[in-house]
Amino acid sequence: MQYRNGQRLPLDGLTARLSVNPRARRLSIRIDARAGEAVLIAPSERKLADVVAFARTKAGWMRERLAERPGGTPLEPGAVIDLFGEPVRLVATGGAGAARLTEGEDGPVIASGGEGEAFARRVENLFKRVARETLQTRTDVHLLTLGQRPVKMSIADPKSRWGSCSPHNRSIRYSWRVVMAPPAVIDYLAAHEVAHLVHADHSPAYWAVVQRLVGDHRPHRKWLRDNGPALHAVGR
Repeated sequence: MQYRNGQRLPLDGLTARLSVNPRARRLSIRIDARAGEAVLIAPSERKLADVVAFARTKAGWMRERLAERPGGTPLEPGAVIDLFGEPVRLVATGGAGAARLTEGEDGPVIASGGEGEAFARRVENLFKRVARETLQTRTDVHLLTLGQRPVKMSIADPKSRWGSCSPHNRSIRYSWRVVMAPPAVIDYLAAHEVAHLVHADHSPAYWAVVQRLVGDHRPHRKWLRDNGPALHAVGR
């Protein structure tokens, strides 16, 4: 069978994605908990068949690792979801009103109308509005610092990525889910994407630009690695 880079295939009861990394020195397997799949890495397309064969001997290990990923937190009344790193309780108001952030007796709450999927959709829409406002502000701040022209910004819900930047058409896309993270992590993400307007790669020169914008970026990157799967599981 001919395998290709980026191909997804069923493998002993789980999903595996094939990835070619010319810098890889050996065959390897990485668990992408956010996407719920195993990533099989080979240094060339010619070696993809070898990494698939290797992965078949590790199917049990891969299933165990994927089973450890956090379960989804439903967007339903009574659930507690973080906003800017702080817990917020979801409350049903009845009727069909849009979700709004307010202060309850025991702390901040998101009160929303709707039932079932309609309730969840209203809450998600609130998070998207907050994400758009917050990330637009932080993006503009970093653009100004670097003397960059405005960009087209959009909010989406990718399965695993936090953001992406297309320097050629000056557009940046963010995952709305990052507004569940602490403010410093949100700011780091904006800096990360804006810095790609200067350097499209992840070279030392690129990371120097990120450091100029937010200082030591390593704690924020680690926070996303450690907590990202839980954020991506919310509402799924």
